[in-house]
Amino acid sequence: MTPPPASAHVPLPLPGRPLDGGRGGPAPALVPALGLGAMVVSMMQTLVVPVLGTIQRGLHAPAADVGWLTTATLLSAAVCTPLLGRAGDQYGRRPVLLVALALALAGSVLAALADTLPLLIAGRALQGAATAVFPLAQAVLREELPPERLPGAMGSVSGTLAFGTGLALVGAGLLTQGPAPDYHRVFWMAAAMSALSLVAVAAVVPRSRLVTGGRVDWRGAVGLAVTLVLLLLPLSRGSEWGWASGRTLGCLAACAVAAAVWVRVERAAPDPLVDMAMLVHRPVLFANVVGLLLGFAMFSQFILVSALVQTPSTAGYGFGASVLRASVAYLLPSSLASLAAARLGGVLVRRTGPQHTLVAGAVAGTAGFALLTTAHGDSAPVVGSGVLVGIAIAFGFAALPAVLLQAVAAERTGVANGVNSVARSVGSSVAGALLATLVTGASPDHPVAEGRFTLGFALAGGALALVAVCARCGMTAGRPGSAPDRMPEAARTTA
Repeated sequence: MTPPPASAHVPLPLPGRPLDGGRGGPAPALVPALGLGAMVVSMMQTLVVPVLGTIQRGLHAPAADVGWLTTATLLSAAVCTPLLGRAGDQYGRRPVLLVALALALAGSVLAALADTLPLLIAGRALQGAATAVFPLAQAVLREELPPERLPGAMGSVSGTLAFGTGLALVGAGLLTQGPAPDYHRVFWMAAAMSALSLVAVAAVVPRSRLVTGGRVDWRGAVGLAVTLVLLLLPLSRGSEWGWASGRTLGCLAACAVAAAVWVRVERAAPDPLVDMAMLVHRPVLFANVVGLLLGFAMFSQFILVSALVQTPSTAGYGFGASVLRASVAYLLPSSLASLAAARLGGVLVRRTGPQHTLVAGAVAGTAGFALLTTAHGDSAPVVGSGVLVGIAIAFGFAALPAVLLQAVAAERTGVANGVNSVARSVGSSVAGALLATLVTGASPDHPVAEGRFTLGFALAGGALALVAVCARCGMTAGRPGSAPDRMPEAARTTA
């Protein structure tokens, strides 16, 4: 084996803790505590969607300005997730988890107290830091659990992502019912969940035994932040700016330039934020592509079903459901299916490998969207298809951390899962941008053509079909911990 170069950082035990062994087994509450943190992640992403109209009316703000409440969180998450994931690898996951949850709590309290749009946007930006909790949680599981327990635990934690989405939608709908809806209650709910998760992590998650140390790659962090902002900003605001406008095209062109500069900076850095050898390693590359496709499919199901069921039946389709009924009757079953299927996804990963689990989930999800494409005129097919899509998302979220577990060294787990989380965010942004031009913006008196929903469902089903193709062509079928497909030694030593 070639020894690492002098500039490379190697894993070091924390003071007083041996690198291997030397402490008891993990606390029984470790997986529930980390699952609660993952639930906070998904809540922060969708919490505000049902109450945007209430906020707009309460603050007397233009719709375009209120849209920044979703954009600010998206941009903050894209920047914070890989940076905090790498910080967790370098300095220990527990303190970085606490920082991310503390920022989410501060943002939730600020938003709950805010009576002006700028303060509310600032609070939402702080909430975006919670997205880093999920990759950090996966890294903690890898360090603390034996290999035979990892797939099931990762599946359980991943399953809470979809459940948190449903909980946020239902909670926001319930808290803003009545003749005088108040959006502040929604953010107080977010604050309570963040505080509960913060206490749970502080009480249960131990200090890391494995840290790499090293300096923060600030040039790489700035370069990645600029690249992601220039990509996600036009994706999230393109329907408002115009897809052929100078601002949209200019941001995308600048993104391409910034990405090229960032890659050069990272290749030259002695301790890069994102190791390029890891990023282009085949299983990691395909895992990120799959993450993007899963994000697209999940967000498509949420937007399309919500818009479809709220369309009045006088349009010739739709059910005229309220926001609360749409969340409880049509979207929550999908989230519950994800939570129920998460453990099964972990079992399948352990027994058959992540590749086969991804394929099984993709087949179920593709069938679900095919059902939506052909039979969305009744409630039963819509709910049934949501269950199938929920299973697909659960299996996908259970399998992707296992793919990365096989493919990267332990000291890169946090940043690898962080980049994968960003890929899912990009997929969600692409879905939001595309569907904004297809089905949103219609009024009850002027609904969009039904064929647009059919096209949207078909595109989402196609995305899950591509997940199956990527799983078959780009990933090995091994089980986590059995025959890991690690990065080549030459690539790892540069990490």
